[in-house]
Amino acid sequence: MNLTDISSVRALLHRHGFTFSKALGQNFLINPSVCPKMAEMSGIDGNSGVIEIGPGIGVLTAELAKIAKKTVAIELDKRLLPVLEETLPDRAGIEVINADALKIDFHKLISEKFTGLDVFVCANLPYYITSPVIMHLLESRLPVKAITVMVQKEAAARICAPVGTRLSGAITVSVNYFSSPEKLFDVSRGSFMPSPNVDSSVIRFNIHDKPPIDVKNEKMLAKTIKAAFSQRRKTLLNSLSSGLGIPKGDLNDILKSIGIDILLRAEQLSLTQFETIVNALDSAATQKQS
Repeated sequence: MNLTDISSVRALLHRHGFTFSKALGQNFLINPSVCPKMAEMSGIDGNSGVIEIGPGIGVLTAELAKIAKKTVAIELDKRLLPVLEETLPDRAGIEVINADALKIDFHKLISEKFTGLDVFVCANLPYYITSPVIMHLLESRLPVKAITVMVQKEAAARICAPVGTRLSGAITVSVNYFSSPEKLFDVSRGSFMPSPNVDSSVIRFNIHDKPPIDVKNEKMLAKTIKAAFSQRRKTLLNSLSSGLGIPKGDLNDILKSIGIDILLRAEQLSLTQFETIVNALDSAATQKQS
């Protein structure tokens, strides 16, 4: 079955009584060049296990299975399970699991399904869960080599922006702590059925063996990043004071003691400056408790 032929896909979905769910952000790829390119650039090989999130009708799944030794696809929508049974008839090396990617125990899945294999994640993510899924995967510290995802083009630009530039945001800083993100290629809106109102980009997160900065309290790092970017137009002093509940006078003293300009905005900070701030805040909190 040609899963990139519109008439074939429509007939397939009609047979199964399937209708697209806006709530689940369902847009199926119909551009025949995208999935092979995505699978090839994800880094997988014949000794790889790959986790796919949201296989849809299995277009990317089939391409991943051509290269990887084992492919596990996680699909939330139960209505797509019989569709996948039909589109992936030769399922050697492919397993479909009906589950929520934000709730599944990935560590358990990897230990049970991918023994002895290098593990990768590859997914065409619904726009509405892009950031939650990416951060869930990264913060879970999974034993994976890389995470390749298709996201909204605008989101990709922010994620892959250099830290400390105007386009950078909270997710930019967060993902750079866990990985090195890079944009692989763009995908036009006409590559999907139904066609969304925006273009997409495929990006890959190359996971760090060790974070590039040394923070003593990762929870404090996450809170600080969130607070710093919560009010982008405000100075660092104001946004951190408001977001972390620290009196401005105390925060002013802490920032000045470590050489951080209180008039800077979050988008101007480097990863190293975040490291300095977080460790100083953590130290101050520890001293206050003792």
